[in-house]
Amino acid sequence: MKALIISADKFEDTELLVPYYRLKEAAIDVEVASLSRGTIKGKHGYEVVVDKTLDDINPDDYEILVLPGGAAPALVRKEPKALDIARSFFARNKPVAAICHGPQILISAGLLKGRHATCYKSVVDELKEAGALYEDMDVVVDANLVTSRQPSDLPAFMRETMKQLKL
Repeated sequence: MKALIISADKFEDTELLVPYYRLKEAAIDVEVASLSRGTIKGKHGYEVVVDKTLDDINPDDYEILVLPGGAAPALVRKEPKALDIARSFFARNKPVAAICHGPQILISAGLLKGRHATCYKSVVDELKEAGALYEDMDVVVDANLVTSRQPSDLPAFMRETMKQLKL
């Protein structure tokens, strides 16, 4: 089983690292994709090695997509390839887990209309404008979609994310 995390510089450190290591703990192969090779650096200084560029990604190779927050989604959402990857996961009903600003990528991909979701407080209006049914909860699950608001929601976020993988 393989998981894909898409992010970029200025990601929220815990929102990338907690899912990364929790998935690895469950013996899931995790790959990090970004705009370019090398490393990406979190808001709090953690560096993560990029395994693949977005152009290298075939969504069919992965069972789940994780979209951490921070400032990274503002960059990622401008990349058509990232939006295509997200659309591919939705088209195949594969799990997508997005936290904090992560849902911005799904908004840009046009995937949240009519879906129950949550996000960081500064993204709420944009989420609603995209047609999502906003819920202010630590985690919201709508079929294959798991969303959470902020780092303090990570326990609930990961619990529901792991359920999506039947783990």
